[in-house]
Amino acid sequence: MSVNVYIPTPFRHLVGNRASVRAQGSTVSDILNDLDSQFPGFKAQVVDASGERARHINIYVNQVEIENLEGESTALKDGDEVAVIPALAGGAPTTLTPEMVERYSRHLIMPQVGSSGQRKIIESSVLIIGAGGLGSPVALYLALAGIGKIGLVDFDVVDRSNLQRQILHQTADIGKAKVLSAQETLLAHNENIDVVLHETPITSDNAFEIISQYDIVVNGADNFATRYLVNDAAYLLKKPLVDGSILMFDGQATTYLPGKGCYRCLYPAPPPPGMVPSCAEAGVLGAMCATIGSIQATEVLKLVLDVGEPLVNRLLLYDALTLEFRIVKVRRDPECPLCGDNPTIHELIDYEQFCGAPIPHAATA
Repeated sequence: MSVNVYIPTPFRHLVGNRASVRAQGSTVSDILNDLDSQFPGFKAQVVDASGERARHINIYVNQVEIENLEGESTALKDGDEVAVIPALAGGAPTTLTPEMVERYSRHLIMPQVGSSGQRKIIESSVLIIGAGGLGSPVALYLALAGIGKIGLVDFDVVDRSNLQRQILHQTADIGKAKVLSAQETLLAHNENIDVVLHETPITSDNAFEIISQYDIVVNGADNFATRYLVNDAAYLLKKPLVDGSILMFDGQATTYLPGKGCYRCLYPAPPPPGMVPSCAEAGVLGAMCATIGSIQATEVLKLVLDVGEPLVNRLLLYDALTLEFRIVKVRRDPECPLCGDNPTIHELIDYEQFCGAPIPHAATA
């Protein structure tokens, strides 16, 4: 028999953050065993040390508690719904399954992370603007680290020229939507995470709605219109923004926290159209993406864990030709039109006109 199993929020991290899953079995006991087979560690959350169902767990078949039926021997038929419901007391912490303990073992032995830090990672959400050159290493490392919810914004399709640097995609993905190719790759690395797709240009109409769903924003945009839009939306929503950019052999990275400056403090206005070439026009060394992208991913994890010193009010400059890193100070500009003492920007601007050119695609670097 195939039945639908409703998974409440405290258990969803065990099943890839899904609200329901399918399971096979002719009785409730069979269903629990099948769930444990599909999602190792699930049954351990339902039974006590003696192997009996824990007293704080109720199981329902078609909204009827099984104690009023035949217990775990309750017979099931195709189409039935089983719900496994724990008692709640103001928010249960994320439980690390044996599979998770093994997967994240190198985090767990770090004093700066440990089990509590890993739970923070699993319970966090990150939005990545662009599933391309920078978005690829950022998304991969955050997925491997266990970030529970990763959002991807991109509406481009995979092109053969992307494969020189965009490691989320492979030759077989040419012609496929980048967000779909990225989702497949990320879930193949870690099925415990939730990958949310936003296959749309990010615009002044939808930026607030999309960004508001996440804890942290990562900007990997390859055009100024998107960079200023995401910066403004993140600041107005009071979301941390981890920014990165690359061109040829040069890269930059920084982190903006609400109240401590923004992209406009660094670059008050975009350059005139055509003055600064894009990656498509000037090129980029593929390995540059890995360097800057991994720095962005590291910044995200530091923010989640609240450890170390993020690149706040500091701009990291990377020159790959000389293999030199420099850090320059970036101070909040009291005259900044967005985050200054007397801001004039209170809503999002039509950035296609502002920058003098349309956005060619969602942000792929």
